[in-house]
Amino acid sequence: MARPFFRRRKTCPFSAKDAPVIDYKDVRLLQGYLSERGKIVPSRITAVSTKKQRELAKAIKRARHIGLLPYIVK
Repeated sequence: MARPFFRRRKTCPFSAKDAPVIDYKDVRLLQGYLSERGKIVPSRITAVSTKKQRELAKAIKRARHIGLLPYIVK
């Protein structure tokens, strides 16, 4: 018997052909994957694939290290 409330999984926004490239200098893109407190949003919420989530986290951490993004937001 099929599950009546089964929700279809969203596709990764970085896997499409015309998808944006993850770059630590693209602050506007990276801010979309941070919570209002400055924490990285998990992939189960953003539907980013595991590989791209690792790249995204690394880019966010690089941007924080050089001062483009804050570590925390008060």
